[in-house]
Amino acid sequence: MMAEQDPKSDAAKNAAPASAAVNSKNKKILIVDDDSEIIETVSYALEGAGYAVVVARDGNQGLALAERENPDLMILDMMMPKRSGFLVLEKLRRVRENLLPVIMITGNEGSRHQAYAELLGVCDYIHKPFPMDRLLTAVDDLLNK
Repeated sequence: MMAEQDPKSDAAKNAAPASAAVNSKNKKILIVDDDSEIIETVSYALEGAGYAVVVARDGNQGLALAERENPDLMILDMMMPKRSGFLVLEKLRRVRENLLPVIMITGNEGSRHQAYAELLGVCDYIHKPFPMDRLLTAVDDLLNK
C-alpha cells in the first residue's frame, strides 16, 4: 500500500526551483574561461538554475561570442591565453554602447587588479576558489535588478 502524499509538501519542494526558473527565463550567460573544470561546474550550476549558457575558452572567442550571442551577463576569467580578461573588457567597452554586466573570477589576490577591473566596469569580483552559491547569488542579483 502506498502512503498518501501531502500536496502542501509537494508544493513546498517545488517552490524554490520554479521561482528560480521564472527569474532566469530567457537569460543568457557567457562564461569565458580556459579552465575546463570551472566551465563544467559553473555551466552545470547555471543551467540548473534555469539560465542558458554559452562558453568561450579564451579571450578572443569570448569577444566574438559577446558580439554574436548578445548575452545578458558575462562571467569572465582574468588570466587566459590569447587575450586576458582585462583586454576583453577594454575592447568590449570600446565597441559596445550598452554596458554588459560582468562578473570577473580570478585566482589573483592583488587589490590593484580588482581596482582596475572595477574601473573597467566589472560588477562583481570573485576570488577562486569560490562557493558556487556566492556566484549564483551574484548572477541573480545582477540579472534581477
